Amino acid sequence: MRNAEGLTEEQINDFLKGSAEVIFAGRNKKEIYGWVHDVLVAQEFIQQNKKRRGAIRAYVEKVTGLGSAQVTRLVRMFKETGSVEVGACRRRQFPRKYTDGDIALLAEVDRAHERLSGPATRRILEREHVRFAKAEYVRLAKISIGHLYNLRSSAAYRKRLAVYEPTRPTAVSIGERRRPEPRGRAGYLRVDTVHQGDLDGAKGVYHINAVDAVTQWQVVGCVSQISEAFLQPVLEAILHQFPFRVLGFHSDNGSEYINYKVAGLLEKLLIEFTKSRANHSQDNALVEGKNGAVVRKLMGYGHIAGEHAEAVQKFYTAHLNPYLNFHRPCGFATLSEDTRGKRARKYKLEHYTTPYEKFKSLPEAASHLKQNINFARLDQLAGAMSDTECAKKMTIAKAKLLRIVKTESPIPPRFH
Repeated sequence: MRNAEGLTEEQINDFLKGSAEVIFAGRNKKEIYGWVHDVLVAQEFIQQNKKRRGAIRAYVEKVTGLGSAQVTRLVRMFKETGSVEVGACRRRQFPRKYTDGDIALLAEVDRAHERLSGPATRRILEREHVRFAKAEYVRLAKISIGHLYNLRSSAAYRKRLAVYEPTRPTAVSIGERRRPEPRGRAGYLRVDTVHQGDLDGAKGVYHINAVDAVTQWQVVGCVSQISEAFLQPVLEAILHQFPFRVLGFHSDNGSEYINYKVAGLLEKLLIEFTKSRANHSQDNALVEGKNGAVVRKLMGYGHIAGEHAEAVQKFYTAHLNPYLNFHRPCGFATLSEDTRGKRARKYKLEHYTTPYEKFKSLPEAASHLKQNINFARLDQLAGAMSDTECAKKMTIAKAKLLRIVKTESPIPPRFH
């Protein structure tokens, strides 16, 4: 249509009658609003009587395809301002609480701790601000766990964080013959072995994982072979690293533990020795979970030759075990039971704490400490550095160790 805005009154009426069955639609809002403005100006809309204004409104609705309410709003705009223009979009915007610096700081913490669960990360952020007085954590220290995951899914976070590989589950079938009963006391250990794989017929190292059932205090060791001669010195070193007296030792039915040398060692130290029972695989679930969440996550699945067992053992003693027990929060569940006797576990944020803090919270904890060990000395070790600083130090030492292992260990070619 040419000169559509300048039609006479008769032409407009004829158009409305002749196009009763035809539906029009505009192409874009800016063009439509401009045409409406031209029509209202050319027809001198404000000066017309009511009947004439109604015909012009019907004509505008027909040509543009706009609704009656929309045309009314445009006519009101024309009367008030003398023009019909597309207004700027005014969407409601909420103030931003967490800055790009907070997201970068969260990515740094996740990189150092290798992306723990939301509650554990939230506890670390709170400890960095409250306990270690780091002002840059002031906003992240109060972040909700749900919004923490929102920040992790943001594009700014993904740009800053390195490639993350989720932990692959490890399925280990274990049954126990007698389950230990710690009754809320520290010193009852769950022990298991993690093999680092074979390569061209050569055995890799073996990780010995020991976890206290109540406090989740964890000590990891490493041996080149799983025989009694290699295992006994590492077991003695593991038991020595626990600050409290060890009262119980629980393992599966593997021959590396069920032998006279290990039994004699435990008997000499007055430690209760229990082993697996059939159809009760959940009794030893704690250490099995730690195998995947700690050993496999940190050391991976690749082959580590047996000659590197001593170097791995030194890394565990100097870096990993202090980090796990003084700086890595663990979740402690609260048990509830309904009327039918069904038990449920719930993990609350305030129950995420380090094994050392959990041990200190136990009644009469000081009486369970070994000789020549006191809380003043342990507090000094726990406060020597912040959680993230310790994690970074551990990560650097681990990367240095793995570079040596990969350099000196042959890697077979991969065929597709």
